[in-house]
Amino acid sequence: MNQSILKQKEAVVNEVSELMKNSKATVVCEYRGLTVAEISSLRKTLREKNAVATVYKNSLVTRAADVNDHKEFDQYLSGPNMFIFFEDYTNGSLGAVAKFAKKFDAFNIKGGIIENKVCDADYVKTIASLPSKEGLVSMLLSVLQAPMRNLAYSLSQVAEKK
Repeated sequence: MNQSILKQKEAVVNEVSELMKNSKATVVCEYRGLTVAEISSLRKTLREKNAVATVYKNSLVTRAADVNDHKEFDQYLSGPNMFIFFEDYTNGSLGAVAKFAKKFDAFNIKGGIIENKVCDADYVKTIASLPSKEGLVSMLLSVLQAPMRNLAYSLSQVAEKK
């Protein structure tokens, strides 16, 4: 094989390996049957949330996964795949991918790596269904605020009666 082709492949493996290492989550999806416009809209949404969606050869991703000790990841690497690398999946970006998958039947989440753990599609969808970090903080603040609000309401009712 030509030496320059080997160097190119090695560079891609290193690139994917670094993306996997620096990402909180990596998800592999089958995208066969989507239009360019649909894929572009997904990429735009992900870009706004600091996530990257791209296509690599499965064999090169297999090597990159092996470098990062994720040998089980290769079970999801067949057919045309899109790889999504999430800088922070708690910001709603993983949820956006799950919503996209529900909207378009041709887009199928196969599995992924979340927090250095290889997981199947069901696990990825479960994590995606959780509220974002901001949503959880909002819920917590609401719960913490409720007793004070109820006390204030009760005291105002007592004051009105007297």
